[in-house]
Amino acid sequence: METKNQEEEEQLVTPWEVSAEKGGKIDYDKLIDKFGCQRLDQSLVDRVARLTGRPPHVFLRRGVFFAHRDFSDILDAYERGQKFYLYTGRGPSSEALHLGHLVPFMFTKYLQDAFKVPLVIQLTDDEKCMWKNLTVEESQRLARENAKDIIACGFDISRTFIFSDFDYVGGSFYKNMVKIAKCVTYNKVVGIFGFSGEDHIGKVSFPPVQAAPSFPSSFPHIFSSKDDLRCLIPCAIDQDPYFRMTRDVAPRIGYHKPALIESSFFPALQGETGKMSSSDPNSAIYVTDSGKDIKNKINKYAFSGGQDSVENHRKYGANLEVDIPIKYLGFFLEDDAELEHIRKEYGTGRMLTGEVKKRLIEVLTELVERHRRARAAVTEEMVDAFMAVRPLPNMFN
Repeated sequence: METKNQEEEEQLVTPWEVSAEKGGKIDYDKLIDKFGCQRLDQSLVDRVARLTGRPPHVFLRRGVFFAHRDFSDILDAYERGQKFYLYTGRGPSSEALHLGHLVPFMFTKYLQDAFKVPLVIQLTDDEKCMWKNLTVEESQRLARENAKDIIACGFDISRTFIFSDFDYVGGSFYKNMVKIAKCVTYNKVVGIFGFSGEDHIGKVSFPPVQAAPSFPSSFPHIFSSKDDLRCLIPCAIDQDPYFRMTRDVAPRIGYHKPALIESSFFPALQGETGKMSSSDPNSAIYVTDSGKDIKNKINKYAFSGGQDSVENHRKYGANLEVDIPIKYLGFFLEDDAELEHIRKEYGTGRMLTGEVKKRLIEVLTELVERHRRARAAVTEEMVDAFMAVRPLPNMFN
């Protein structure tokens, strides 16, 4: 039997907590085995390129989105002329988003544009109210602020419905929640999510809220008489437990199992032991950071795989496995050839840490500046328009 210490040192990945094994980094192969999803292989990436007629997104090409459940079924159906819809979300626990929060939205925008399909975005203001001890009003305010950052990613309003749970849950959505809840025993939910007797019942009853958007009948104003429509959920892999539960329930209540395409975590500046923390501002680059902030954080906090002296660095080269600037460039530097060149030069010691950090600062400053401009253009009226309960008549055109 494992000792308490061994258990504590094992990696932990839940929707609320992510930590690597002691001193290590997240082992994604182990996670795939544990969760029971599939690795996203090159043949699927090539297939996406073929079906959409455009180059695959950088997050697909470089394995940022690395795991899936039934993604091939979605592509099979699409090839037969059957459309699907996208569902993703955000738990609004802080006013400013960091780059890790943008990853699923940047990728979801690509999927929406490439496949020309509708999208529902859930803001779980109720969840954050229960987990983060925020007031109802503060959770609702944060949801609206976060909606502005999401809209700034460039979603198409004619195919996108953004909703907050406090505003939208009821009617058909609530009926599905009840159907789901009846199929999941207390023992099952404890097994999946690790709830304890000390957790309040709000937490135990929340999972059906996140499961319900996987079924088109939860949105009768958009998908009326389209109960057969499949759902694809792009998300970080820590959200997988919700959808394991959902997929288990789906056939029992007459729905398709939602398909998933799942990303690895965007590493903290200090290194790859887990995901970035909103509570430590120096662990992350925020979309509200100034150019000066970004420069300072990268130079001061970004963990380097370079050697301790220029002489040693020229001799041995950088350890790219642990180098955070290289990891960040892997997410956000579009040009494959340039990235390969930097990896080669830096790995052999011909390029120094300072030069790599300088290039990263340029890339991130441009990204954040572009986001800031887009967000500044989002008005309260635009938020209202995206969140209005309305049909989307041109969602598949």
